[in-house]
This record gives sequence, C-alpha cells and structure tokens, in this order.
Amino acid sequence: MFALTDLFSVSGRVALVTGGATGLGRICAEALLAAGARVLIASRKTEACVAAARELSAFGPCEGFGGTVADEAGVAALAGEVRARTDKLHILVNNAGASWGAPFAAYPWKAWERVMAVNVAGLFTLTRDLAPLLFAAASPERPATVVNLGSVMGSVTQAGNAYAYSASKSAVHHLTRILAAEFASRQVTVNAIAPGPFATNMTRFAVGDEAGATRSAKVVPMGRLGRPEDIAGTLLYLAGRGGAYTSGAIVPVDGGGSAFAPPPLFPERG
Repeated sequence: MFALTDLFSVSGRVALVTGGATGLGRICAEALLAAGARVLIASRKTEACVAAARELSAFGPCEGFGGTVADEAGVAALAGEVRARTDKLHILVNNAGASWGAPFAAYPWKAWERVMAVNVAGLFTLTRDLAPLLFAAASPERPATVVNLGSVMGSVTQAGNAYAYSASKSAVHHLTRILAAEFASRQVTVNAIAPGPFATNMTRFAVGDEAGATRSAKVVPMGRLGRPEDIAGTLLYLAGRGGAYTSGAIVPVDGGGSAFAPPPLFPERG
C-alpha cells in the first residue's frame, strides 16, 4: 500500500522559491513549508522578503533575502547567497517574473528587454548556476526538482497587450522541455506549471475588484479563478515522490483554458 502523505511530502528537502514573498511564489513557499521543506525565498524587495519569511516561519523553517534575476550580476549574487546557506538544493521553483502591457502600436523595445531578461534569461542563468547544488541533492531514488512558472498565456494565441510576457512564457515552456532532456541522466526533473487567471498583484489590473474577477471567471471554462490549493497541490505532486518519474511536462492549472476548443472549422449547415 502507498502512504499517501509520502507521495506529496518534501520533508527534509531544501527549496528555493524566487519571487517568494508575494503572489504565486508565496503560495509555493507556504505549500513547501507545510509539506516539511526548509524554504529559502528571494525577492528584489529585500525588506518585504525578510518580513514575509518571518511570517512564513510560523509554518516551518523559512529564510528570506534580497535577490533578483533581472540581470547577470543579480543572478550571480543570488546564486552565491544560496550557496552560502546550503550545499544541496532539492527543489528550485523559478517563479520570479515580470510583465509589461501596452498597445501593439506603442509596444516598446525596453519592454522586451525587461521581460525576456527576467522571465527567460534570468530563469535559465539561475538554473545553470544552481545546477551543481541540484545534482548534489539528486539520486535515482529521489530526484531533485526544478519547477518553472509558465502561464496559460504561453499556450494560447493571445497576448492581451502583454506581447513580451506571452512570448516569454512560451519560451519558458520550451526551455523546460530542453532542460528536462538535459538533466534527466543527472536525476533532476524539470517541469513547468502553467497557471490561468489567479488573483495576484500581477493580475490586479484585471481581477482586482469583484467586477473584474467576475468578468475573468466567465471566460474560464470551469467558471472560476484559480485558488491557492490549485497551485499548491500541483507543486507538491511535482516536487514529491509522486512526481519522481515526471519530467518535461507543462502542467496546465487553468480551469481548462488552454484546452478550450475554437469554433468549428467546418460548422454544420443550418
């Protein structure tokens, strides 16, 4: 018989969650702490991150510190901070992200520089720099785990004026599969979670009030926004024993949004 708690447990594991002070990152940190991990959270707003870690310590051992993946120097400093705190990293959650919305005709070059730097180059470079810690933690019996935060916007063909964001998340999905193939022989799984609409700071412009949340929920096939447990359960599956044989997956947590069928190409005649 399986012990169900073991399938989703990360007891004794060390995890890093980037952008872990707020939003989906904080949900990920809470889930890992509740399941037994020691969790490091990093955020570009140092004081807010330290304060968040202090609050999260009520759930388990949590350490917060400043760190950014927006540029090469920031990634190097963040990786150094992690190496100073642990010699093994069992779970890396690449959650830090940026977005930029503007009409097509006015969409600026700097938006692409900013968003692609954080969401793609920063994610890749941090994973590269922390790979030795992941390899040191991995074994055939219990792989180490990388979980990237993608998005439904990386799967559907619409941007909502966030052109760079949507393209960057598609890149995250493809990079996830590339790294999964590269890391498999080192016993490190690499997967992505692709959330639909959740109520976070990044989506406040759209779902920040009741009317906006209602509008957004109506376009989700399941008729609601995401809830914290939707992300938490998926993450714990991927990071726990239950997901030890899953790698290269882009897991949609979007209420069916990415699977929603378009109008029929050959509609029936009336």
